[in-house]
Parts: sequence; C-alpha cells; structure tokens
Amino acid sequence: MHPAPDVSILIPCYNAENWISQAIESALTQTYTNQEVIVIDDGSTDNSLAQIKSFGDKIFWETRPNQGGNAARNRLLELSKGDWIQYLDADDYLLPNKIEQQIQFLAEVPHTDVIYSPSVYEYCNDGQPRQEVLPIPAPHDPWILLARWYLPQTGSPLWRKQALLDVGAWETNQPVCQEHELYFRLLLNNKQFQYFDKAGSVYRQWSESTVCKKDQSFTRHHRLIIEAQIEQYLNKKGELTQDRLQAINQARFECARMEWLKKPAQAKQIISSIQSSDSSFIPGGEAAPKSYQMFFRILGFEAAERIAALKRRI
Repeated sequence: MHPAPDVSILIPCYNAENWISQAIESALTQTYTNQEVIVIDDGSTDNSLAQIKSFGDKIFWETRPNQGGNAARNRLLELSKGDWIQYLDADDYLLPNKIEQQIQFLAEVPHTDVIYSPSVYEYCNDGQPRQEVLPIPAPHDPWILLARWYLPQTGSPLWRKQALLDVGAWETNQPVCQEHELYFRLLLNNKQFQYFDKAGSVYRQWSESTVCKKDQSFTRHHRLIIEAQIEQYLNKKGELTQDRLQAINQARFECARMEWLKKPAQAKQIISSIQSSDSSFIPGGEAAPKSYQMFFRILGFEAAERIAALKRRI
C-alpha cells in the first residue's frame, strides 16, 4: 500500500480580515491529517496579518508587500512541501472532509493531475447567507467544461504540485480568468483531469468589487481570448469535435448577449467571430429559448435581440 500523500493547503490573503480566520480554521480542522497550512499576507492594510499571527505555530506564514493574487499563489507553491496542493482563497473555506474524500478518490485514479469537484456557492440574500451547489454538468470532457466556464473555482480542485510546476504555475500578468488560464495551460500540456462528484469547498460571493465582478466586460474580453486559444489549439491538433466547437461558440454567444446591453457594436463583432467559426451555429440553453432560436435562425442576432427586448418591455 502506498503511503498517504502529503497535502499543502495554501492561502493567499489580502485585506480579508472578515474571513481569514475561518479559512485557516477550515484548513486546520480537515479530517485528513497529512497536511501543512501556509498563509501569505500580500500586503494587507487591515487586521488580516494580526489574525494570521494569532494561529502561532499551527501554520507557517509570511508577509510581504502587495504583488497580487497569482504572485502570492506562486510564492506559496515555492514554500510548499506536499505532493498535492489545496489552494484556498482567504474569503472561502473548506468543508471538514474535503481533502480526505479527494485523496481517497485519488487511489482509484492514481495517474490524474487535477481532481475537480462541484463547489458550494454561498451568497447573501436579504442579509441571510444562502448556499447552493454549483453543478458540473456532463459530459465531463475538460475541454468542453473549460469552454463553458464550468471548471470550478480555485478552491475546488486538488492539484498535483508537479503538474503546476511543469506548466510554470500561475501567470502573474493574468488580470482576470486566472484559474481558467491555468486550466488551459494544464490541458495544453496533456495533464489529466478527473471529476469527483462530492462538493467540499465553499466559494463565498460577498462583493461586486471582486476581481471578476468589477468590470464584467473586461472579464468577458479575456474569456474570449481563452475561447479563441482553445479553438485554435484543438483545431491544430485535429481534436476540435462538433461538441467542443458548439461549446466554444455557445460561450461566445452568451458573452455577446451580455455585451449587447451596453456595447452592441462589440456584441456584433463576437457574433461575427461565431459565424466565421461555424456558419451553421444555433444557440441553445437557457440563454436562447426556442422562440429566440427561431428569430436568430431566420432574422439574425440583432433582430432576435430587438425582439427579445420588446418582449421584456411588454
């Protein structure tokens, strides 16, 4: 029997005084005991550092001037000793058996590099916290999941340390879509992904000023860059199946619908890129009900949007 692998729980923190203690507690109280907890304070100006220090020698910590989340994640990776990595953002937390369950699953898929699972999404509604599981729908083709933005937030996976090192870890110049850009490079380098169906990480959404929420048009711009890279790579490799192409263009279409509300010219450019990619594309899913699909097919995107706006007003 192989010995239980060591896991490093890595927590970058910047101005998270409301959450950092819970994040660290959730790491320390994992039922899996072959672990270490490392925290980097990335130049916080609030009370975060004092809370980190309060855990004493239960954790290893370091503080430094602010350099951004990905630089902090890379420094944490340098400090880690485990063969497997659990990242945890300072405003999120883990359920007690998260790591134990994924390590047990690893015994069934020993050659995998990333074990990914659904996340629990926690948000406030009328001042009361609410939770729901964010599902990861089939098929569990990681290329389709990446294109559809279904691969989960940073705290959900268990990452093989060597796989992260092989691809150069986190891109420090990536302003948004950071885990998606990393997922892309891992897939580009043939790293193996395995789906495990138990949710064990809690992704807390408490502010509209987080990195991905601040400027959603900017975030969509970077998402579309990744979508184009996925299509180009799969096409070059001869692995661009119709299902994968549909997923990429469905993602573009959903971005276009959001852009149309404030930047219609940009939305039309996105639709043009879809038509260049697949002239027979018809959108689906919740973003395109049957009536919308009919107008899109017969009259085109712009007319379908104007009719949809008219129906909303009525």
